[in-house]
Amino acid sequence: MATDTKDCARSLSAASVLELLGARPRLLALGEPTHGEDALLDLRNALFRQLVEEAGYRTIALESDCLAGLRVDAYVNGGEGLLDEVVARGISHGWGGSAANRALVRWMRAFNEGRPAGDRVRFAGFDGPLEISAAASPRAALTTLHARLAAHVDPGLLPCGADTLDRLLGADERWTDPAVMYEPARSVGRSPEAAELRLIADDLAALLEEQAPLLLAETSREEVELARLHARTALGLLRYHHGMADPTPARLPRLLGIRDRMMAENLLALAERGPVFAYAHNAHLQRERSSMRMDGEPLVWWSAGALVSGRLGAEYAFLPTALGTLRHQGVDAPPPDTLEGRLHARLPEPAALLDPRRLTATLGPALPEPRVSPWFGYAPLDPAHLPAADALVFVRDVPHR
Repeated sequence: MATDTKDCARSLSAASVLELLGARPRLLALGEPTHGEDALLDLRNALFRQLVEEAGYRTIALESDCLAGLRVDAYVNGGEGLLDEVVARGISHGWGGSAANRALVRWMRAFNEGRPAGDRVRFAGFDGPLEISAAASPRAALTTLHARLAAHVDPGLLPCGADTLDRLLGADERWTDPAVMYEPARSVGRSPEAAELRLIADDLAALLEEQAPLLLAETSREEVELARLHARTALGLLRYHHGMADPTPARLPRLLGIRDRMMAENLLALAERGPVFAYAHNAHLQRERSSMRMDGEPLVWWSAGALVSGRLGAEYAFLPTALGTLRHQGVDAPPPDTLEGRLHARLPEPAALLDPRRLTATLGPALPEPRVSPWFGYAPLDPAHLPAADALVFVRDVPHR
């Protein structure tokens, strides 16, 4: 067992990842089993740097607000601003204070200095403008899309004027009220105004595609892609708010599904411009159906990874991360009958890359017991998911930073 397990492992590097995969995927996704650990983000940063310098990757996409991320992308491409402010406002979910995220953005800006535009690294958030307790107003996405079109197309083709949009949107506080997460009746997502906004957003998105040749001629491909990002976000947010007003038990699974669909659409759009390195929770990137419990109820939905894999096929590669200990969160040495326990006992390296196929063969027909986490913020890897992974990253001990 010891020799076989070690034979499945190699050091973690871009070269070892690509050698194991046998090709450079258009979308290479690294998952994490818990959020907010800079030690894991340091590994992510090191791998991204190697992928940029050795394999030609030029985009990193994080589980963060896609519109806020535009601020970070502008900064790494020479834009004005202070690093701490840009990261705090441009990386959502409270992760802007991470030292590892600041280090990533600092390195990207330094790498880009003096390089031609086509050779620069790009930053992207691929999550929607969503938090666990609320969703953003669709105002920014809708009004930006409308303004971009109004600047170039025949005014008679627009479904409405900016004043109509403003009237229908109303006060942003109606959309962002955190009480809506627990009281669907407070949501404006199924109001007559929201229904009209969904039709307008659909018309604007369709008009954008109909007028794409004009916009490409008068602006640039970059500007057209930005307009498409705002169109996707406006439609996704309006769907999400519609789901938040749902009083039935299907509400939460539907919201989770809408969010991951938004993630998938953003990842696919990013992959069209070149190789992308994506980083998010394992549950958003895996090929299997995702699951979680909320208020004791089981919830299942199709992950962004499953949706992207269905479109890209072999051009999508997923590397989940499993870990041994996270002691500062009460996650001590894993039980020996679990996957993490077996790896923790046999692999002394701080981080290792494993071939899931060889590892599965080593484990034999009886898979290890799924690990049970004593802390809600850490989701152990389900051993049944190993066959659908392209590689496995194992971090033996996660230190507190």
